[in-house]
Amino acid sequence: MSIRPTAPEDSFAARRLISIDDLSDADITYVLDLADHYAGFLRRSQPAPQRLAGVTQINLFFEDSTRTNLSFDLAGKKLGADVINVPVAASSVHKGESLVDTAQTMAAMGARVMIVRAKEESLHYTLDDVLPCMIVNGGAGTREHPTQALLDAATIRSEFETLEGLVVAICGDVKHSRVAASDARLFQRLGAEVRFVGPAHLMPQDDQFTDIARADNLKDGLGGADIAMGLRMQFERMGDDGAEAARGYYQEFGLTHETIKLAKPGARVMHPGPMNRGVEIDGALADDRELSLVLRQVFYGVPTRMACLDALLTRGE
Repeated sequence: MSIRPTAPEDSFAARRLISIDDLSDADITYVLDLADHYAGFLRRSQPAPQRLAGVTQINLFFEDSTRTNLSFDLAGKKLGADVINVPVAASSVHKGESLVDTAQTMAAMGARVMIVRAKEESLHYTLDDVLPCMIVNGGAGTREHPTQALLDAATIRSEFETLEGLVVAICGDVKHSRVAASDARLFQRLGAEVRFVGPAHLMPQDDQFTDIARADNLKDGLGGADIAMGLRMQFERMGDDGAEAARGYYQEFGLTHETIKLAKPGARVMHPGPMNRGVEIDGALADDRELSLVLRQVFYGVPTRMACLDALLTRGE
């Protein structure tokens, strides 16, 4: 059994996890080490220490989710928390109640931590100002998804041991992707070179991410890359332009067994899911156990979110 990592001194000064920037470099290293620690429990099918026994955790997802919602649910339960998943589709939001009022109602039930997912960019900060409980971001608009970034980093470390010196090509609908935004900032902090790869209409505005190189073709974008990260085409955020955005995309930018040869020998493929097979990535490549880390990302969702909840709520005590 692995030894639990030691929390850094003065760790987790922030009482929230809304942005990856809420964490110091030492906090990030501790969370990733703790995620590896908890991954060992899951691999051995052993119960983890019940460090959140008596804690009420509320998952309040105003947007649809499978991986994030279920992994937070499992993470809390494996640590002994009382987890409540709010059925938003049947909640008073549909009677006209505001999102803030709904969250305040949930907090009044004794929540110590609330996992919130929403399309509104600033909702998490509003809730952090008005609620007595800790706010953890389960995904916000097109800007933030910090726990996804942490689990992606944990996945990469499990394969390469470190991100220092790696080249990560983030490919596809970067413009609408909160995963791309959080991944890029975290990977850079961990010493990786990040590139955005895709057509111009799916790239961020010119004044955003000015320190990240962009490539409008796979040859330049994947050349020398250790990891190719495919992104879901987020049609729901494109309005009437979705069909046009996808036209010809797979032929020019799809990740396949052939196009991954443009990357460094031994390069790995990732995708945060859900995947549009035959749009961003070929199903055969996504399912290739030698090249694909997609299912490992899903696995690391649970221990990484266990690590986040533990670290934030116990401060390493």
